[in-house]
Amino acid sequence: MADRDPIEIATEALAHRDRSRHDVEERLARAGIDEDKRYETLDTLERLGYIDDERFAGARAGALANRGYGDEWIRHDLGGHGLAPETAVAAIGALLPESERAAELVERLGRSRKTAAHLARKGFGADAIEASLGVDVAEGGF
Repeated sequence: MADRDPIEIATEALAHRDRSRHDVEERLARAGIDEDKRYETLDTLERLGYIDDERFAGARAGALANRGYGDEWIRHDLGGHGLAPETAVAAIGALLPESERAAELVERLGRSRKTAAHLARKGFGADAIEASLGVDVAEGGF
């Protein structure tokens, strides 16, 4: 397997969806590609635009936000893909504000403790939950 062309392995990984540099590097490492060849391959793919962490972060953050996740969940997910904290912050900053996303979910799900718990599980911050529900969650404002 280590005799395979690292560009071929990487482009196969990228064929169906965008991935972070970190994700592609892990794929190359699992394929037995040595470190020097991995970095050379990754640099080439970045130069050609096949790998772009900012693009990946923006798309991933948008997809997660559209699926009802809050900023903390999104930040954690992006970190799991090896993205720099500033890249994650920029991607989250480009989203509709968390409080507005939370308010949309409250409108759809209803104003209840169950909705508050749902938002918390999905990584919404206390401020966004409280603003969207109009209550102080910490004091059990229902």
